[in-house]
Amino acid sequence: MTEIYPGAAADVHWRCLVLPPGYVNPNAADRYNLVVIGAGPAGLITAIAAVGLGARVALIERHAMGGDCLNVGCVPSKGLLHAAKEGRVAHLAPDEAFQRAFAWLRGVRAGIAVHDSVERYRAAGVDVYLGDGSFIDPHTIRIDGRTLRTAKTVISTGARAQMPSIPGLADLAPLTNESVFDLKVRPQSLAILGGGPIGCELAQAFARLGTAVTLIQTGERILAKDEPEAADIVAQALRRDGVTLVVGARVIGAERHAGRRTLLLEGGTRVTADEVLVAAGRSPNVDGLGLDRIGVEADPRRGIHVDNYLRTTCRDVFAIGDVASPLRFTHHADAQARIVLQNALFAGRKRSSALIVPWTTYTSPELAHIGLTRSQAGAQGIAVDAYRVDWSDLDRGRTDDAGEGFAEVLTRAGSDRIVGATLVGADAGEHLAPIAIMMNNGLGLKAVAATILPYPTRSEYLRRLADAYNRTRLTPRVAAALRWWLRRARR
Repeated sequence: MTEIYPGAAADVHWRCLVLPPGYVNPNAADRYNLVVIGAGPAGLITAIAAVGLGARVALIERHAMGGDCLNVGCVPSKGLLHAAKEGRVAHLAPDEAFQRAFAWLRGVRAGIAVHDSVERYRAAGVDVYLGDGSFIDPHTIRIDGRTLRTAKTVISTGARAQMPSIPGLADLAPLTNESVFDLKVRPQSLAILGGGPIGCELAQAFARLGTAVTLIQTGERILAKDEPEAADIVAQALRRDGVTLVVGARVIGAERHAGRRTLLLEGGTRVTADEVLVAAGRSPNVDGLGLDRIGVEADPRRGIHVDNYLRTTCRDVFAIGDVASPLRFTHHADAQARIVLQNALFAGRKRSSALIVPWTTYTSPELAHIGLTRSQAGAQGIAVDAYRVDWSDLDRGRTDDAGEGFAEVLTRAGSDRIVGATLVGADAGEHLAPIAIMMNNGLGLKAVAATILPYPTRSEYLRRLADAYNRTRLTPRVAAALRWWLRRARR
C-alpha cells in the first residue's frame, strides 16, 4: 500500500478492525439473556463480562467498535499530547512535528483497536451486530431486518460533540473531537471554543506543534469544575506554550471569508483562524432508539434517566455510560458496567451512588481530582481541614525540575477521613491513585503514617500529608503531657 500521508496504513487497519467492510450480521439466537446497545467502553465491558459468566449476549454498534474513547477521544488525544511534547523536546520543525505526531496517534489507535475489534468479541462468544438497533417493545429489538428477543437490555450509546447555537457557526464546518484527528495538514492557526479538559488538552497539543492557538471560554476561568488555584496553574502553562486565552467572552456570530474563519465576540472583538474547533460539551445519543415505544424517559441534555441501580423507567432496560451520566469518563463507564452486570443479570442491588469517581486533565502539568472541592464541601455544609504539599518541597521535585504545582487533601474537620483531593503537577493522574484507593476503602491519612515510601520519589507527598495531620493531633494539652513525661524520664 502506498501511504498518502503518514499513518495511512495504520488508519486503514484501525478502520477495518472497528467497522469491518462487508461484515455480515449473524442470525439471531432464539432469545438472549442480554442485549447491549453501544460498543463503547461501557458496552464492551458489559458484553464480554456477561458472556464470560455464561450469558447469551448480543452487542449492537451503530458507528465503530470502541466508541469515542478509542476512536475520537482518550486514545488519540493522549497519543497526540505525548507526541507533541516529544516533538517539542526534539526541536522538530512544526510541519514535521505535526506529521510525526499524527502518525504516532494513528499507530497507537490501530494497536489498541485489536482489543475492541469485532473479531475479538465474536471469538469470545458475543453476537455482534453492526447497524441501527431500535426497540419494538421492552424485550424486542430490530436491527438489519433481524429480530432480537432479550430478557434484559443495557443501553450504552454514549454522547457526541455538542454544537452551540451560534449564528453562522455551522457554515464554518468546525472541527470537533470527532474530526480533528482526521487532519492531514497542520493548521497555521486554530480557534477553540470551550475551556474544559478537551479544549485545554488540544490547545496545548496544537500549540506545541507550532499552531497559533486561541482558546475562548465563556466563563471567567478554564477548567471551571476544578479548584481555582489548580486551574490557574494549568492556565499559566498554556500561556507559556503560546496559547492565547480569552476568558469571560461570549461568541455571538461566525463568518467565513476566503477560506478563513472568523468568530465575532460580544463587545466587537474578532478572532480569525484557519480552523475552528468546538469543545463545548457533549450531547447524549438518545435518538433513533425507539425509547418512546417502551416508556424510557430521556431528554437531549441529561440523556436517559436512571435510578441508583442504573435501571431506566422501563423495568428490564438499563442505561450506563455517557448516555445516562453527567460524569463522562471512560473509567466511570467501566465502573457502571460492573454494577449493571450484577443488577441486570443477577437481580443485584448494587448502587451507583457509592462510586467515588476521579478525573484527570492530561495537560502538562496534569490536573487530577477526586471527591469534593472546597466549594462543593461548603455548599453541602461540610466543614473541612486542608493539608497541602508543594511539589517543590519534595527533593524529587527538585532533582527532576518538576516542582510546579501541589497536592492538597481535604478531610472532614477534626478527622483524618478524606473527602476530596486535588493534585496539579507532573504525572498528577498517576499520583492520585493511592488517594482513590484510600477513599474507596475508608482509609484516612493515619493509614499512611506507618508506610515506608521510597526516597526520593514524589509519592512522599502522602507521608508529608500524614505528618501534617499528625501534627494537628499534638494539642496544647497533649504537648504539655508529653513534656511532663519527658521531664520525669530525665531524672
